[in-house]
Amino acid sequence: MEYRIEHDSMGEVKVPKDVYWGAQTERSHENFNIGVGIETMPEEIVKAFGYLKKASALANADLKPQVMTDKKVDAISKACDEVISGELLKHFPLVVWQTGSGTQSNMNANEVVANRGNEIAGEKILHPNDDINMSQSSNDTFPTAMHISAVLVLEDKVIPAIDGLVDTFKELEKVNHHNVKCGRTHLQDATPITFSQEISGWRASLERDKELILLALKPLKEIALGGTAVGTGLNAPKGFDVAVAAKIAELTGKDFITSPNKFHSLTSKDEIVFAHGALKALAADLMKIANDVRWLASGPRDGLSEITIPANEPGSSIMPGKVNPTQCEAVTMVAVQVIGNDTAVSMAASQGNFELNVFMPVTAYNFLQSARLLSECMVSFNKNCAVGIKADEEKMHYNLHNSLMLVTALNPYIGYENAAKTSHKAYEENISLKEACVALGFLSAEKFDEVFHPEQMV
Repeated sequence: MEYRIEHDSMGEVKVPKDVYWGAQTERSHENFNIGVGIETMPEEIVKAFGYLKKASALANADLKPQVMTDKKVDAISKACDEVISGELLKHFPLVVWQTGSGTQSNMNANEVVANRGNEIAGEKILHPNDDINMSQSSNDTFPTAMHISAVLVLEDKVIPAIDGLVDTFKELEKVNHHNVKCGRTHLQDATPITFSQEISGWRASLERDKELILLALKPLKEIALGGTAVGTGLNAPKGFDVAVAAKIAELTGKDFITSPNKFHSLTSKDEIVFAHGALKALAADLMKIANDVRWLASGPRDGLSEITIPANEPGSSIMPGKVNPTQCEAVTMVAVQVIGNDTAVSMAASQGNFELNVFMPVTAYNFLQSARLLSECMVSFNKNCAVGIKADEEKMHYNLHNSLMLVTALNPYIGYENAAKTSHKAYEENISLKEACVALGFLSAEKFDEVFHPEQMV
């Protein structure tokens, strides 16, 4: 491999010749050999740095045109566009497990944009610190990148995935409004419910989760940029915070604004904790929905088997013909991961000391993983399972009429205690509710038929 010599405040460093990063990135690359190639800084964070570096150059050009010239802005903007598009992703090699402020990732962005910008300009006009990092600090850029990436992934991936699954459930409600089935509580038979009512519970849970995420988005759209090192805005021109937030909003199409208190924004991660709590709520509901689906599809002969789901792949290496609810299993594993991530996010957010939280990379990593996994598993579950859910009407009817909890319909006519005696007799003697009720003398056969209508109990 060929190398070039780069330097920083600590001296000279050998850097691979074919990369855009510089000395500080290389030092981090060498010093933090933890999770290399697996747990690198999320692509969403890299893209967010592209937005904020371009926005900073544009804001600086308005406020400090004598140093941020049109030529510099043009080179920076073009390089940042390549960062945003993902073209330069291979030049961002750093792992999550680095400095807790994300300083090396900020410098990684500064070096890549500077070197690529100089290449675009055809001359060396950009310095990583003096130009790309102008009016900024790692301490305000990394929390800004966290908020930008969080808003983008929630609005552009998670919410559309929720909407897609909600639409599928709405369609399933329409076609299953007539299917009356046994309700279940405590995993035991309960009073009847229509399948559409059951599905509506799934749908409403997802709709509420979307509402919670939307509530969490507003505070995430307040950004720290302009606070620089400790929140005072040192070395940033007056009005930079407002101007750069407006530029980020314009570039992303999201309504970002500057945080009214940068001291809070640098040290507290409460907005991320709150938003991840909404993701955890979504994970919990998805766990419930996926479990319901696989219970209802259990069988095909010795389970509930009240629904069928698509058979996507063979389910066993030893049992021929076996098909498993694999999409449900993927969803439930994602839910477990997200719930675990919530603990990591919460613990990391609690570790802010004085003017800075230094657990930001791990916070961003877990948050973005949760959002990404949830959105992708919902898309997969919807496409490969939910759209193919079909009711087994015959099995639903059989289970419904075999349920002892239909005895609840007799309460107004024979009372709770007599209804309980009827249920116990039917269960113990393996006879129907009608046979038990008549045998106990509580109702005549004719009267039983007159008052007993399970389909009307929904």
